Amino acid sequence: MRPLLGSADDLADWPRFVSSWDDLPLDTHLPEGHRYRRRRHATLSARAGETRFRVEPHQPHYQSLDYNPLVGGIERWFEPIRPEIIAGPTFQHVLGFCLRLFGALRRDADWHIECHQFRIEARPGAAGQPTPEGVHRDGVDYVLVLLVSRVNIESGTTTLHDSDGTVLGSFTLRTPFDAAIVDDARVKHGVTAVRPIDPGRAAYRDVLVVTLRASGR
Repeated sequence: MRPLLGSADDLADWPRFVSSWDDLPLDTHLPEGHRYRRRRHATLSARAGETRFRVEPHQPHYQSLDYNPLVGGIERWFEPIRPEIIAGPTFQHVLGFCLRLFGALRRDADWHIECHQFRIEARPGAAGQPTPEGVHRDGVDYVLVLLVSRVNIESGTTTLHDSDGTVLGSFTLRTPFDAAIVDDARVKHGVTAVRPIDPGRAAYRDVLVVTLRASGR
């Protein structure tokens, strides 16, 4: 994955990009007992055939209960991804990669794009759940999950499932730039809970999630 995103010069702001995960507000939409997720959110768009995107006015994230039985059916507002991160070369190259890859699969599609910075924290006696809604679909066309940082945790295994829940495969994102690329219409996915290795140290999993949905669908 790393060379597909560009050269070292192309990702010159990678340290700043990574450190932006240290400034994510708590996700307060999760029910009580789920205070382990921090996030920021942005909405973008792109026209068919383009590899550049536009930043849309800040808006809520919405999933129906069919896709998210835990917190679906409501508008969820999150603090926006900081403009300097979106304007930085790392973010630009990640989104360019997504538009090239997924645009080749749907050449006629204009894209509604949502980006999520997630930090899942793990504490002694309180595992962090990257997918608290369980095995699910996101209700989009394509998903990229890019590992940004993984600190002092065990597990966090990604599983892929067919429509009836049968496991198709599993893998663990372990080092920065490891990624999961998901055809959301064809498979479901989930991630197992993460736990601290050393209970005396901070423990967390940072990912950037990018979803693309054909506009009007």
